[in-house]
Amino acid sequence: MKKSAILFLHLGVWLCYFIVAMGLMAAFFQGNENAEESLMQKAFGIITMFGLIPSVFSFYLYYFFLFPKFFKKKQYFETLVYGLVISAIAGLIGYAMLFNFVSDTCSSEEEDAFAGIVIFIAFIATISGVIALVIQGFITWFHDMKLKEALIEKNHKIELALVKSQLDPHFLFNTINNIDVLILKDQEEASDYLNKLSDIMRFMLFETKTEEVLLSKEIEYIEKYIELQKIRTANTDYIQYSIEGLAKDRKIAPMIFIPFIENAFKHCTNKKLSNAIQIKISIESDCIRMTCVNKYDPNRKVKEGSNGLGNDLIEKRLQLLYKNNHTLEVQKENNTYSVNVSICHE
Repeated sequence: MKKSAILFLHLGVWLCYFIVAMGLMAAFFQGNENAEESLMQKAFGIITMFGLIPSVFSFYLYYFFLFPKFFKKKQYFETLVYGLVISAIAGLIGYAMLFNFVSDTCSSEEEDAFAGIVIFIAFIATISGVIALVIQGFITWFHDMKLKEALIEKNHKIELALVKSQLDPHFLFNTINNIDVLILKDQEEASDYLNKLSDIMRFMLFETKTEEVLLSKEIEYIEKYIELQKIRTANTDYIQYSIEGLAKDRKIAPMIFIPFIENAFKHCTNKKLSNAIQIKISIESDCIRMTCVNKYDPNRKVKEGSNGLGNDLIEKRLQLLYKNNHTLEVQKENNTYSVNVSICHE
């Protein structure tokens, strides 16, 4: 919800407050023809000024403290206890202002009348707090609904981009051409690479349809992808890949790490460099971490739309799947691009 809409909502609340206050004063003096004008003026002052301050006090403590601290977390007993404390303090504020500013100039009958108005002020302050909970609850619900809609829309875009990146024709054509050349040199090795390509295509087309896949399958896909990339260079030190820990029966959302690895190969074009691409996967008891570092040419111009999945889309997908149980750190310095991704249990 826009800030301007929230501001108008608050202004509407206090406009209604004055309308209710005027109604209460009219009801209080209805039929009392002997009521002195000074008494009515004092009553108006109490309702509009002394009643407003405790109501504002109660409203915004409910709004900014009670709702996010307890009510939103469904801690209803704590909400009730602290709500009563806040209302009691608001009532004392109203009584103190009445005592300090009015009681010295009032008769005993007027003090009795003002005491009744204090009860109304305390009641209005309590109602103001409840209204604050309702308004904050509505704003939170509206914000969550909009966020959910945005995430669903983003997820559709991410899924579409993910499918496009999975079927990268350049990678497919280059790999087939490389295997074709390799057939003339070593048919057995070419057959092995062709089987790897077949396994990759099978994984992308069928196994990624589920919400989660075995981590071992995801790692196997990454390793075969790296092996196919190695065909394009005779430099054995071009790629450094390592894995620590055991995957066992752990599961992960499909294609989480591969977009970063794909981007590393796309942007690292000098295949004569040593350790040009470094990929490390660490499997810990509560976290799965992936580090991908690649060197790049800062003078090389990359065509728009050739980067596969952008980091913004990947971050949105991670947020959608793992919410606050993940971290994504990207650093770009000294012609080196590094990505650190961590996915942890709740």
